[in-house]
Amino acid sequence: MSFQDWIVLIVTLTAIIIYGVYKSRTTKNLDGYFLSNRDMPWYLVLLSIMGTQASAITFISAPGQAYTDGMRFVQYYFGLPMAMIVICIVFVPVFNKLKVYTAYEFLEKRFDLKTRTLTSFLFQISRGLSTGISIYAPSLILSSLLGWNIYYTNIIMGGMLIIYTVTGGARAVAHTQKLQLIIIIVGMVIAGYLVVHLMPENVGFLDALHLGGKHGKMNIITSGETAKGFDWKDKYNIWSGIIGGFFLALSYFGTDQSQVGRYLTAKNNRQGKLGLLMNGMVKVPMQFLILMLGVLVFSFYQYNKAPIHFNEVQIERAKETSYKNELISLENTYASISPEDNLQKTKIKNEYASVLSKALPGEDVNDTNYIFLRFVIDYLPKGLVGLLIAVIFLAAWGSIAAALNALASCTVVDIHKRFFKKELTQKQDYKISKFYTFLWGIFCILVAEFAGNLGNSLIETVNILGSLFYGVILGIFMVAFWFRRIKANALFYGSVISEVFIILIYKANVISFLWLNVIGAILVILIGYLLQGLIGNSFLKIKYKENKIGTDHPETYRL
Repeated sequence: MSFQDWIVLIVTLTAIIIYGVYKSRTTKNLDGYFLSNRDMPWYLVLLSIMGTQASAITFISAPGQAYTDGMRFVQYYFGLPMAMIVICIVFVPVFNKLKVYTAYEFLEKRFDLKTRTLTSFLFQISRGLSTGISIYAPSLILSSLLGWNIYYTNIIMGGMLIIYTVTGGARAVAHTQKLQLIIIIVGMVIAGYLVVHLMPENVGFLDALHLGGKHGKMNIITSGETAKGFDWKDKYNIWSGIIGGFFLALSYFGTDQSQVGRYLTAKNNRQGKLGLLMNGMVKVPMQFLILMLGVLVFSFYQYNKAPIHFNEVQIERAKETSYKNELISLENTYASISPEDNLQKTKIKNEYASVLSKALPGEDVNDTNYIFLRFVIDYLPKGLVGLLIAVIFLAAWGSIAAALNALASCTVVDIHKRFFKKELTQKQDYKISKFYTFLWGIFCILVAEFAGNLGNSLIETVNILGSLFYGVILGIFMVAFWFRRIKANALFYGSVISEVFIILIYKANVISFLWLNVIGAILVILIGYLLQGLIGNSFLKIKYKENKIGTDHPETYRL
């Protein structure tokens, strides 16, 4: 990067940190550190929800996803608006009425401690793994820009985020996400404008989209139908998006503490609901535009020769091996191909990737995550490169900070204060919360060290991880709200069995990952009913009076 780019990057990031520290002044207790004293207006709730889900992965990987696979990934979000309505009607009133710190406290009040602990544990594992991948994303940038070792870069990036998050708490997360999203939106709009501006003079925005459409990149709606019938392994189509996406969004926004914690900071029910409903209206268009940026980049490379491989650092390392001459020969062949000969270009690119795999055994040579980043570095003017890199950093900081805050809150409230030391002073609560935030930061750095070998685009990997757990978690909450006949023991063991089934189904690769959210929720309900009938109500009877934080009647929490 140029000197101007470094100045823009450093000034932007420093300003956000200073603003976050300034806004982080709050009561030093659990309410202040995790829920910002429950005093946030709806627009801050909205920006915090959006900032939490729009990680660096969204802005690094989504354009690359559209570049390689077209716009059909947007169908993944089609079930989200409907999920927001259900959450506002069902989840938000209950969580606010009970004044919970985590969503899983409700489950102890409705069932028992082991159900609460299991659900919180499933969340912490899934969110901890996906947050590690989110740390890897901005590390990828520094590694590609500066040629740094990715493992050391993960440690540096993770360390910066730990300091940022441990210091600020929920209030700093919410207020910094406000500025982060403004900068992110401005940066992405500028990038989109420049992609079109850098094309030939006779090619405008609509022309670029038309060109992308001719190559199958504007596949916004797909049915999943093939000559042999519906393809259940098709990842993104209208049905998996509406149905599977609905169940995934319902679980993510309704039961994932990283999102529940965002709207629990709201002043009241109305403010929390308004933030969620506005998110349902804004998220799909926002994701559509980000993916469209990938289509524009694809069209740009129809007039400008695309790199044979977008990960330049990987190429340099491969050329230090005995495969150097073979790689150079393929590069020369690729350079001589006509820009219009996409078939031949694809063939040579595949051969090149195959040689890279031999030169770097054990490494993932999928370059989808590097496509947009390489375009930014190669073609954007000085100063704007720094701004776009800052955009990706800010997106990472916002989502990871919220995730670490949520992970720490679950560990403190659901584990530490239930199993180790229940009675703590406000000062002790505050200190232990910071300690667990730090520990989760270390865990996520360790996950980031292995994220480069997962084989998919980063945005797809995160969604697959979520789908392995979200369906079962959602099923537990569905039973809590609507299925009174299923008691605590049947639900607990049914959930464990369902999670095992989900992992086995995923391993068998017989269905698209989005459907795992539907299957997981249904399995919990069906197996729960089956176990309830087999074991009998007398064995499953819950002694609510012995539950110190619960109630004599679980029906109190039923809508």
